[in-house]
Amino acid sequence: MRLWMLVAATIVLSFISLFIGAIDIKPSDLLDWDSDKTQIFLMSRVPRLMAIILAGAGMGISGLIMQSLSRNKFVSPTTSGTLDAAKLGIVVSMVFFTSVGYMEKILFSFTFALIGMMIFMRLLESIKFKDVIFVPLIGIMYGNIIGAISTFIAYEADVMQSVDTFFLGSFTLVVSGRYELLYVAVPAIILAYLYANKFTVAGMGEDFAKNLGLSYRTVLNLGLVLVAIISTTVVLTVGIIPFLGLIVPNIVSLYMGDNLRKTIPHTIFLGAAFLLMCDILSRLIVYPFEIPVNTTVAVIGSAIFLVMLFRGKAYAKK
Repeated sequence: MRLWMLVAATIVLSFISLFIGAIDIKPSDLLDWDSDKTQIFLMSRVPRLMAIILAGAGMGISGLIMQSLSRNKFVSPTTSGTLDAAKLGIVVSMVFFTSVGYMEKILFSFTFALIGMMIFMRLLESIKFKDVIFVPLIGIMYGNIIGAISTFIAYEADVMQSVDTFFLGSFTLVVSGRYELLYVAVPAIILAYLYANKFTVAGMGEDFAKNLGLSYRTVLNLGLVLVAIISTTVVLTVGIIPFLGLIVPNIVSLYMGDNLRKTIPHTIFLGAAFLLMCDILSRLIVYPFEIPVNTTVAVIGSAIFLVMLFRGKAYAKK
């Protein structure tokens, strides 16, 4: 699949996304700049589109970095406990530090996500036999443990309903002024592209990287920080979106290989296009109502993940 095809698909899906919703808006309606439909278009539809593109591209890049550094095609923010750790950070700030502001919640979520990933990477180093399927299963169990802790704290503090709403994984409430945090992912994606070759070398193993004069730990920590930044911004803005960072990099690697400098542009546009498609489906299935996009992504993503599992080691070693 060529890059221009992904760009074209993203543009077409973006146009469709802008004109689908409970309120019928046509391109001709935008000729009246002061009309209510134009204001809805600018205040809701455009911010929602930007949020979808940034979230899709960001989560795709996060999964790509994690798979490269862990040398496992089944590792992603979903299967390493990263999203669950980011959620735990928010729950802790909501329950134990009730007076903190939005920026403090961001720092809590980022810190917990980063620590959670570091613990997971340490777990990987302690595993003697790194089976390609065994590793992500450990990550899923690890994430479930963190999720259980979050649920317990939220339940004891009687904020379970607020937590569930906060992390629903939907673009329904995205309007102008409530999605701009996602722009933080843009410099993170740019850094990922600039360090793509180093991430590729680091993905070949610590010994190999050191033999080439690369500071393995520095590159590893930078990768984890970038993943934590992107995951935090997505979780805080739209909630938890599962499987996106898992399946998108795998699809790209099927036809592009594992050179991150070449795969990052494809991952950006495929991630955006895939999330746009899922969001459009979410709005059309029960139109004029809509279901949370994380439900659609989970159904499609889990099906693709099962196919990947059935293909097993032969696929993961490509």
